[in-house]
Amino acid sequence: MAHTLETRLRQAQAEPMAPIDLLSCLISDELTKRSDRLLERRRKQADFRDPHRSLDNFDFAFNPKMNRSLIFDLATGGFVAKHEDALFLGPGGTGKSHLAQAIGQAVILQGYRVHYREAHVLLDDLADAAAAGTRKQFMTALATVPLLIIDDFGMRKLPLTAAEDLLEIVMRRYERASTLLTSNRPVEDWGKVLGDTAAVSSMLDRLLHHGHLLKCGPRSWRTKTALPPQD
Repeated sequence: MAHTLETRLRQAQAEPMAPIDLLSCLISDELTKRSDRLLERRRKQADFRDPHRSLDNFDFAFNPKMNRSLIFDLATGGFVAKHEDALFLGPGGTGKSHLAQAIGQAVILQGYRVHYREAHVLLDDLADAAAAGTRKQFMTALATVPLLIIDDFGMRKLPLTAAEDLLEIVMRRYERASTLLTSNRPVEDWGKVLGDTAAVSSMLDRLLHHGHLLKCGPRSWRTKTALPPQD
């Protein structure tokens, strides 16, 4: 309250303002600052790769067939409250990561904690935790965050334990918390990516049971400027 006290005292003298109204203003200022600090702390904890991604700066006109209704519905955070999941599929450069992070930002505004990781980074973090003897604590933290965003699955080569590690993460979170996963690979290829068809089947069963599927594309942002002029 000390930061706004002098300003509020001047306001009280100028208006004039009753003591109870002055106190009310000071309390309101403090609550607003605490709320702002909490939001900023949660954004930092989420550790988004591109923290300025939002729905406001996403070009929906580029891929007009994308399901906008689903995107804005997810941004309300209702799927997190219901412990539902989401799967974003499409070629590289079609906006999956942008949308995933934008929805993560929106969910934070709804009061939820969010954790963002690219798939290969998440598995590296898990391996580091195992080496440090803190794997159990790391898994518990992953299992309890309200929204876990696993981005760019299939973009890079994954470790041999990837299938069982990802399956464990999904199983621990199933019907307890929400997972949003993006991939540029069709689900038919996931068995090849992970080398374990049975694990992939179990993982998809859980992700899609209470899940929302968003197909992104087919046009890619990365080829937008390289496209030849149309006749």
